[in-house]
Amino acid sequence: MAPHTEQLTRPAVSLRGLTRSFDGRTVLDGIDLEIPAGQFTALLGHSGSGKSTLLRAVAGLDHEVTGSGELVAPERVSVVFQDSRLLPWRRVLDNVLLGTDGKEAAAKGREALAEVGLAGRERSWPGELSGGEAQRAALARSLVREPELLLADEPFGALDALTRIRMHGLLRELWERHRPSVLLVTHDVNEAIVLADRVLVLEGGRIGLDLTIDRPHPRSYSDPLLGEYRERLLAALGVTEDHQ
Repeated sequence: MAPHTEQLTRPAVSLRGLTRSFDGRTVLDGIDLEIPAGQFTALLGHSGSGKSTLLRAVAGLDHEVTGSGELVAPERVSVVFQDSRLLPWRRVLDNVLLGTDGKEAAAKGREALAEVGLAGRERSWPGELSGGEAQRAALARSLVREPELLLADEPFGALDALTRIRMHGLLRELWERHRPSVLLVTHDVNEAIVLADRVLVLEGGRIGLDLTIDRPHPRSYSDPLLGEYRERLLAALGVTEDHQ
């Protein structure tokens, strides 16, 4: 009974003294961070602040992390990037199933596509999809692996405003259904506030602000009660409303 309890309470991500430098410039400076299992966390910061570097380190894609860094993350980790990274010579379902095996894989792939609204598009080519549909397929590809941790690196940055809002709703719906831990890298303060339950601001290689968003879902961009959170995040980023 004890091991099971420990597994449920263990954080999804635990960082201790994580450091990363490039050509003598320290980008991540001894970061300490814990993300509880099942939490939806957003990471904000200026361009070049190290957001994507931190995400790659958590994903295990950066093997040059130095210093006294210690990283603990679950085994099942999926990553969604700004571009869908679908292979153009493989059909949509084949892209979703890439790297999976087993008799149940195809059924799980079709189920994942249905969850993101792409039922019936299994045999389509990536070039036949819109930008939003391609990102939906990328989400399906991450879901089929049943991740304990979903890492998303500005996944909606290349989409138009209306498509982005629809994708926000979809991502939050999928999170509520599957409850993985999520670390979303974004440069959009509104996106962070509407989606996440916790927002981190990366500044000077460290976490400069760790803010809990204590508002129920679904959230509206026009909700005046979110204004205080917005102001605090903008201030942490060194931006005022007048400069938007």
